[in-house]
Amino acid sequence: MTEGNFVDYIKIHLKSGNGGKGSAHLRREKYIPKGGPDGGDGGRGGHIIFKANKDLWTLFHLKFKRHLRATHGEHGGKQTSTGADGEDQYVEVPLGTVIRNTETNEVIKEITEHEEEYIVVEGGMGGKGNSHFKSSTNQTPRYAQPGILGQELDITLELKLLADVGLVGFPNAGKSTLLSVITAAKPKIANYEFTTLKPNLGIVEYRDYKTFVVADIPGIIEGAAEGKGLGYRFLRHIERNSTLLFLIPADAGSVKEQYEILLDELRRYNPELLDKSRVIAITKSDLLDDELKTELAEEIEHAFDHIPHVFISSIAQQGLQPLKDLLWKTLNEDKIPKA
Repeated sequence: MTEGNFVDYIKIHLKSGNGGKGSAHLRREKYIPKGGPDGGDGGRGGHIIFKANKDLWTLFHLKFKRHLRATHGEHGGKQTSTGADGEDQYVEVPLGTVIRNTETNEVIKEITEHEEEYIVVEGGMGGKGNSHFKSSTNQTPRYAQPGILGQELDITLELKLLADVGLVGFPNAGKSTLLSVITAAKPKIANYEFTTLKPNLGIVEYRDYKTFVVADIPGIIEGAAEGKGLGYRFLRHIERNSTLLFLIPADAGSVKEQYEILLDELRRYNPELLDKSRVIAITKSDLLDDELKTELAEEIEHAFDHIPHVFISSIAQQGLQPLKDLLWKTLNEDKIPKA
């Protein structure tokens, strides 16, 4: 998938089908000139149904569909014939899709299970035919119910990536490079800020054929929680990661300061993010000699004695297996370290 094909935000107008009219037909056959009411019911209007598809990773297929409509139910007929229901409109979306009411911003549904279906707007009910209204005092009712109109709704679709590990760090911290060496993903890599403009997913192959999913998220800048830079476009993707991997380059001025800034942006966006497991990886550690690495390790242990850390270098292929081991252990333990 190319970067331009990743779409994680869409607005669509939905309209379900109208219910068909009930029939007010009176039975008229040879030798039965004054038969009773035999009008059938109208058919139900089509629903608009959202269905989860685990093979989709983007909302790109909906990018140019600003209006989605279901068909109307058919009208009832004679001989109590019920009109056909309108055809339901199915909309496939990736796992992690959030459906919101555009006007109120209220969450209507979060789609998280494969093949899960949810009716977002229901089709109108078909009207009852006059056969329902026959009584001892009204044996030939000449009226029937009209069908109920379908619903209209403006919705916003937001995609929150479903990954086990989310990479958190400033731009150019080495997230894309790491993803490219521990998975089969091929993210865009260059030595300037915001190389990654869209999230990338990669599957890490672990021991004994086990796997876990890592998401490379566009880098944080100070003020991202207020919408600066890429702002909410990346922060919402972190919400569903069970573990956050903080990447801090070895040549950073202060590891603790960078970590605190990153953590503060997450806190301001959504305090619940602080409940997630955390791991710290010092990237570009091939720049450090043994003495500097020992000093930095002592500094990290003093500042973050409760958060596991590891030194890695994606370019030099150093520390990658210990990183995988640490992530797997963190993903599968019950205790969640907190700052």
